[in-house]
Amino acid sequence: MTQSVDLKRALISVSDKTGLLDLGCALADRGVELLSTGGSAKALRDAGLKVIDVASVTGFPEMMDGRVKTLHPNVHGGLLALRDNPEHLAAMQKHGIVGIDLLVVNLYPFEETVAKGADYDTAIENIDIGGPAMIRAAAKNHGFVAVVTDTQDYDALLAELTENNGAITYSFRQKLALNAYARTAAYDSAVSNWMAKTLEVTPRRKAVAGTLAQTLRYGENPHQSAAFYTDGQARPGVATAVQHQGKELSYNNINDTDAAVELVAEFDPANGPACVIVKHANPCGVSQASSLLEAYQAAFQCDQTSAFGGIIALNQTLDGATAAEICKIFTEVVIAPDADGDARRIFAQKKNLRFLTMGSLPDVTAVSQTIRQVSGGYLVQDKDVGQVLPSDLKVVTKRAPSPQELSDMLFAWKVAKHLKSNAIVYVKDGATVGIGAGQMSRVDSTRIAARKAQDMAEVLGLDAPLTHGSVVASDAFFPFADGLVTAAEAGATALIQSGGSMRDDEVIAAADAAGLAMVFTGMRHFKH
Repeated sequence: MTQSVDLKRALISVSDKTGLLDLGCALADRGVELLSTGGSAKALRDAGLKVIDVASVTGFPEMMDGRVKTLHPNVHGGLLALRDNPEHLAAMQKHGIVGIDLLVVNLYPFEETVAKGADYDTAIENIDIGGPAMIRAAAKNHGFVAVVTDTQDYDALLAELTENNGAITYSFRQKLALNAYARTAAYDSAVSNWMAKTLEVTPRRKAVAGTLAQTLRYGENPHQSAAFYTDGQARPGVATAVQHQGKELSYNNINDTDAAVELVAEFDPANGPACVIVKHANPCGVSQASSLLEAYQAAFQCDQTSAFGGIIALNQTLDGATAAEICKIFTEVVIAPDADGDARRIFAQKKNLRFLTMGSLPDVTAVSQTIRQVSGGYLVQDKDVGQVLPSDLKVVTKRAPSPQELSDMLFAWKVAKHLKSNAIVYVKDGATVGIGAGQMSRVDSTRIAARKAQDMAEVLGLDAPLTHGSVVASDAFFPFADGLVTAAEAGATALIQSGGSMRDDEVIAAADAAGLAMVFTGMRHFKH
């Protein structure tokens, strides 16, 4: 069974006809007998090839709208028979079963059908039954049978045949079998996850699948191997973006770019240009302004040190003036919905800059799930799509926020949602001016953000840090008044937080004593 297999007979039954005729002609030229079904058989015959209908092999016509056509011993016996087993050979001879050396099958387009928004019954009809059954049979018997499930493997198959004088080696059949089982697993995963979502249930078993998009040089560190898999969703972002220049994205590039895109998408382009600068998956500068150039400059001024070597995401088409400003420092990745000709020409001079366009922004309100591996299992949760409107806010202090403070608080709240907890964000006039993230105590995040603002004031030659007259967002409640007091000392005039602490009264009293306005959202945004 570890020997090469001479290819004499092939069964071809595909939904995706890409490359079918070239493959069929190449096999026929080698004298391979072709079996086929339905549309595949018609396409091959129309190309002038001799094709045997599977119905003539099984003795039964295709029936029940094509649901039953290959589920027959004459097909599965030809795929599963061990050619070195005398009993199997005797059974084949007794029942007139002829061996099948190659199976070429791709499945009903279930994933594509669901992605188009098909109704329940249509989706069910696009669940393939005979295809996966044949694939699993051929893959199990890869000692004697080759199975091809992806159109991109056609060229490799033909090259294998050329190199081995019409035979297929065992090692190649093993690789094909691996691909085959991965394909049926991914297919079943798509069906089960669709049903769980449709029926709104938590399934007993959770299947996760993806398609290899890129083998990465390494993971977070050079000693870690890594790869990038896509899940088939059409959600705009790093997985679907077009890369126009620069080296391949690294593991960290992909992770950080995703974080930047998800945050910049919080800012509707209709409300003005926005820019997000990310470093190590945390934003280090965010702004929305009257122009993209002004948005980038304000985001950059929040923390120029961290912005070096960062990731930049924009919510509108990139223009030449903004591109030229970005090129003044080293940046790893820039991603935007699109770019004009001037921006593309300017970036083209920066060969190492990775530049991507994604066509549009992802819908931050679209419901999906996040999955994180832990020892012995996975944590699965709904994606945080929580939004806060002005009408959701509860003013808890004697002083209500001014219109400008309210606008900045809502801006800061969007940014805090995308920071690692404990998260603190100072915002002034639609731009972050101090950010603290990922600390073990909230007061430390408050102090770090204020200190960064002090450092930038020195760099910018300002008389006072931009935290003076700013607002502060905390991704969750202040457990003690110390964080609020620190924010007030940094010059903040208003705060937005979730509320819900046992010491809310103490914190509110401290805010009133400092003359601050504070609102509760009733929602937190922990991000671990």
